[in-house]
Parts: sequence; structure tokens; C-alpha cells
Amino acid sequence: MITLSEFVYAKQHQFAYATGELSALLSSIATAARFINREISKAGLSDILGFNESSNIQGEAQTKLDVLANERFKKALISRGEVAGIASEEDDDLVIFEGGRSQTSKYVVLIDPLDGSSNIDVNVPVGTIFSIYRRVTPIGQNIAIDDFLQPGNKQVAAGYVLYGSSTLLVYTTGQGVHGFTYEPSLGMFCLSNENMSFPEFGNTYSINEGNYLKFPDGVKKYMKYCQEIDKETHRPYNSRYIGSLVADFHRNILKGGIFMYPNTASYPDGKLRLLYECNPVAFIAEQAGAKATDGFQRILDIQPTSLHERSPFFVGTPSMVDQLMHFLTS
Repeated sequence: MITLSEFVYAKQHQFAYATGELSALLSSIATAARFINREISKAGLSDILGFNESSNIQGEAQTKLDVLANERFKKALISRGEVAGIASEEDDDLVIFEGGRSQTSKYVVLIDPLDGSSNIDVNVPVGTIFSIYRRVTPIGQNIAIDDFLQPGNKQVAAGYVLYGSSTLLVYTTGQGVHGFTYEPSLGMFCLSNENMSFPEFGNTYSINEGNYLKFPDGVKKYMKYCQEIDKETHRPYNSRYIGSLVADFHRNILKGGIFMYPNTASYPDGKLRLLYECNPVAFIAEQAGAKATDGFQRILDIQPTSLHERSPFFVGTPSMVDQLMHFLTS
């Protein structure tokens, strides 16, 4: 078996800044993921289910595991010298690492520590999403907000961890998408899915249909298209929605399909976070041969304006995204 560290080291020559730092950084993320995996696996036996009394900057109630995962990833990343600071969906502002690292370290990390955390209480798969950028402020100065407000096309790496029937870490550095399954007896992530890619055709659409009345007309028309009978285009499509972006996306990358989270009357700018969810998933999707858009433009070309900016999000098999765009723009 090939471990995550061995694989990243072997592929370093493909990475624009191959100095061994990326391997160490991904190792830190894997270390935190192993801890989260352990806590999730015994969630029903320990006092980590349910909600905290706190809320994040978006006003959303935080689960106990949200807080635990956020602190664990901070601790893992600060223990290494490669990261100058992080921005997290669970924190109001960016976190600058002290001790000189803000001035000397080359990378910043943006992270959604526990995507779909409300599913924990009912034993449904959840995930972690991360995004890595090379800082834009000069070495020797403290990092600043501009290091984090970079468009998604500037990412040097991105990935997710899916905590489900097995725990899987998937990442890309712009040279394909690779998946590693956690082997508990070894305590390591081992290569299980090399060069992952979306199938050419998909027949699954993922959306919270309970919000149908609040969706834009183009999305409603596309949903009706998905439900129509047409043997030539293999419709109707299957409707599958887990409610965890990582889980829904991972199924689609293996089976083909489209994930949709449009803007609604309640969330006119969309609900998913551009920096912590849309950008990293879009980067992975494009490397796996898929498309990602906000309904008007490529996700990776959007210039962020704030840490917690939201966006509509549509990602999946290119032909399905193209068909959706036809309804959105016609």
C-alpha cells in the first residue's frame, strides 16, 4: 500500500513549489482528520453530540463537534512551520499564527472544519473541506486579509475528508485528483482512488427539493427537465440529497451527477461559502473533469470581497451543468 506521505513525496516534481512543504502541510491536515475520525466514530458514547450555546459569524448555531474540529485543525496546522495563518468558517476573522510564522511561512489555509455537522446526531456522513494558497504579501511582513481574498484559480491545493463508512481524504494540487482511505490498524491514509474523474454521463441530481418554491425559475425548469421521461437522454434522473456537500459531491464524482445549491428568497446571495466550500470543491471538480459555476460565471474566476462571502453553487458532470445553464440563461 502507498501512504499519503509517500504519494505526495513521489509527486512533488509536479508541484510548482516542490520543497517538501506541501507534504508536511497535508500531513498536518491528515493528523487532524485522524483525530476527528476517532471522535466521530464514538460520537454516541461521548458528550460531543448536539449544539453548543455559541454561534458562528453567520448566526448559525455551532455543534460541539464544529468547535472541536475547528480547534483541532488549528492545533495541527500551527504545530508546523509551513502555515502563516488560517481562515475558518467557524471564526469571525482570520487567525494569524504568531512566533514569526506570519512573516516567514509561505502558505495560508482556508477551512470548513466540519461540513454538514448537523448530520452528526443522526449518523449521516460529514466532511472537512480545505483550501491552500500561497501568500501574496512579501515574506518578512505579517500576512494580511489579501492573502485570503484570492480567487479560486490561485489555489495551489485543495481537498476534502469524508467521514462515512470509511474515512477518505481526497486532494488535488492541479495535477489530478487522488483519494486515500484511512486504514485504522496502520493509522495511515493509503492510496485507494488514483486519478479520480467524473463519468462522462450522469443521471443524478442533488438539491434540497423542500425549498423548491423559493428557487429561481431556471432551476425549477431544470428540475422538471430532470424528472421528465426521455429514454434517449436516460431520464428521469435520480434524485439523491444527503445534505452534506462533501458526501453529495463525492457520490457524484464517482457516479456522475450534479449538485445544486441555488440562491433563494431566504438567501438571495446563496448560502454556501465561496472561500471555504465553493472554491475548493470547484478546484477539485475541474481537475476531475467537471464544471462549477454560480449560474453566471466560473466559480474559480470570482474575486472574493470578504472572508464569509456566500455564493450560489452548481457543480458536476459538464453536460448536466451545461443543460442547467441553458435554463438559467434562457
